[in-house]
Parts: sequence; C-alpha cells; structure tokens
Amino acid sequence: MGSRDRGRSWHGLGMTVLGLAALLSGCGGGTGPAAAAQPAPSAPAGTTGWWKPSVDNSWQWQLRGTINTSYAVDVYDIDLFDAPDATLAALKAKGRRVVCYFSAGGSEDWRSDFGQFLPADMGNPLKGWPGERWLDTRSANVRRIMLARLDLAAKRGCDGVEPDNVEGYSNNPGFPLDAASQIDFNRFLADAAHARGLAVALKNDSVQLDALGAAFDFAVNEQCHEFNECGAYAGFIAAGKPVLNAEYASSYALNTAGARDALCQSARAARMHTLVLPLQLDDSLRFSCD
Repeated sequence: MGSRDRGRSWHGLGMTVLGLAALLSGCGGGTGPAAAAQPAPSAPAGTTGWWKPSVDNSWQWQLRGTINTSYAVDVYDIDLFDAPDATLAALKAKGRRVVCYFSAGGSEDWRSDFGQFLPADMGNPLKGWPGERWLDTRSANVRRIMLARLDLAAKRGCDGVEPDNVEGYSNNPGFPLDAASQIDFNRFLADAAHARGLAVALKNDSVQLDALGAAFDFAVNEQCHEFNECGAYAGFIAAGKPVLNAEYASSYALNTAGARDALCQSARAARMHTLVLPLQLDDSLRFSCD
C-alpha cells in the first residue's frame, strides 16, 4: 500500500517519517498467459456515466487506522477492503466523494481474495513491503480478480478507485513486462472502472501520461516534488484533471529551512493538491498545501 519501490529506497524514508509522527501528532518467474485469454472489462448494462473530479478538488488520504472523517475536503481516499460501511456512510453524509484504494499490480497476503491468485500469477516481492508480491498483469486470472474488486467498489458505493502498483514494468516484477503491456493493463483498469460508473486514478506512472492521460480522470502521485517530476503533469492539469500529490520527506514535515513553505508555493502554482503525510498513511501527521 502507499508508496512503492520505483528504484528508490522508500523503507528507510518511511521509518524516518513514522518517527516524526509522534513528534508532530498534534499537527494533524515465468511468462504469463497471452493477452488473448484476458477478460473484457464489461459491466452490467445501465451504467451511463461517472463522477468527473474537478481540478480544484482537495483531498485526504488515509489507508490505516480509524479514518478521521473530520477534514473539510472534497475527496477521501480510503482502503477498499478495510474501511467500514459506517465510515463510507459518514463521509457520504458530509458530501465527500470517496475513492477506494486497492493494489492492482501486487498481491497482498492478508486480503480476503488472496487465495484466488495462482502461484504463476505472483512474482518478486515488493521491496520494503512484507507480504506483497508483484503480479503478472497479463494474466487472465489476475484481471478477473481485479474486475471483482471493481465490482466490490461499485457495490460499496465508492465514487472512484485508486488502483496501485500500476508501473510494475519499470521495477523488477519477475515477469517480462514492458511498457506496452503496462499501458494495456492500465487502460483495461480504466475502461472497467468506467463501465461500472467509477472514476479512476492513474497512480504514479507519470512516464506514461501521454499514452494514458485521456483514459484516466485524475492522478494520485507520490513524491514528484521531492524528485522533480511534477512537470510531467502540466498537460494533465491543463486538461482539467486534478493531481492529488503526497510527499513524505522529513524536511517537509519539519519545514526544515522553509522546505514545506517552498513546497506549498510550488504546489499552488502548479494547481496541484499536495499533502505532507506519513508513509504508512495512518493520519499520524498531516500538512495540507491547500
């Protein structure tokens, strides 16, 4: 969940930011099946549209712990499986849009549907995230499971979804995934979400924005400010699609030498909605640039 290994060491960073939480808590293998065997992203007839997020939408992102529903934001991003029905109902009663997170490109051995993955579906471990392994996103079985997760999101009343780990091709998944197979899978997810009346976020994968931007309604990005990658989203934002950004660096949390002030100035200038959060996304600290 949350930030992923994109050739960088997130785990040590996470421990640093988690340590800050106590200080700042008051601040609230083998090749897979051929693509021809894959299921279609269809849904029951009757779905005619979905929520279109606004470029000005503010947000909160919490995947662990009891969800703090008190933030006056437009969008909440919460866990598809773990968030109680009462939490979704409380957020909806306040007029919040609810985005439901799930891992689309990685297995998590604690999920209720984990037993449906075949051994051949799962590849290398996700570095720094125990119990998680990369998935062969070309697999018909993997895609069937993801369709079921989208069905669950629609059934639970989610307004949109955040499918995570959708850039496995640029990591070391244990399968010969490439840019083309990643684009195919990500478009599959977007089409399937829309067929179910769900908005869909492109999680990271900014390198493929030119190919995928039209298919997605908004973006969830991690650390583009820290790694000077935010410029990739300029056209996406200009098209009226919001970018919801999270930063984890301790310098932002502590505002070292005005780092958070500069971060927020840059985020506002780019019309990007930036939060400074703990890597574990448990609401133990939060600073908003909105």
